[in-house]
Amino acid sequence: MQIQAKGPDPQFIKDLFSSISPGYDRANDLMTFGIARLWRRQLVQWSGIQPGDQVIDCATGTGELAFAFKEVVGPTGKVKGVDFCSEMLAMASKKARKSGLDVEFKLADALDLPYEDNRFTVSSIAFGIRNVQDPIKALQEMARVTKPGGRVMVLETGDSRMPVFGPMIKFYFQVGVPLLGSLVTGKRSAYEYLNSSSNRFPGQENFLELMRQANCFSSWEHKNLLGGASYLYRGLVR
Repeated sequence: MQIQAKGPDPQFIKDLFSSISPGYDRANDLMTFGIARLWRRQLVQWSGIQPGDQVIDCATGTGELAFAFKEVVGPTGKVKGVDFCSEMLAMASKKARKSGLDVEFKLADALDLPYEDNRFTVSSIAFGIRNVQDPIKALQEMARVTKPGGRVMVLETGDSRMPVFGPMIKFYFQVGVPLLGSLVTGKRSAYEYLNSSSNRFPGQENFLELMRQANCFSSWEHKNLLGGASYLYRGLVR
């Protein structure tokens, strides 16, 4: 079964995240009731990362996942965060200076990472892969810069087929997310788009099929979060 997942126009995404960057963290915390922070920490834990390891966080945004990784790899480990939206990276760099966490942020596209093959122990992307133009290519690029035996980690929303929670989640994303996002950022249309993109994006087994099609993993698996509100995916690089 071939799954097609063509992403949005890159300039549209860059402009969208640029417009909401000042209030992005506050809106995220409000919309997820702070649970997204817990999900990022679950991703870090499931990645098996150890002190001294090297990590690249793609579509890093304001750097929240990169910072969570840095707390684990410690002073001997390296974490790099990349994003193609300079306004989001400016927020991440400001937070790094304030927190004293040594994370290097770089302007770069997840589809063309400026790093050599087999460099990182873990590559990650949180709430970003549905916004790249070619999700399979993004998976392949993340795997390319990850060592054999390393992990590609993904945290993402997607279509939910959970019989009990699915309709509730869909209703909340359709009504609650645009409302709360607009209260914080004043950009209701941006959050209406983010809701619609979540509903369209392959989730669970369908995203695992994208990982299979990427043809760079020896195994791939997923976990449901909060009854299908989001998903964690892990691919072992071969």
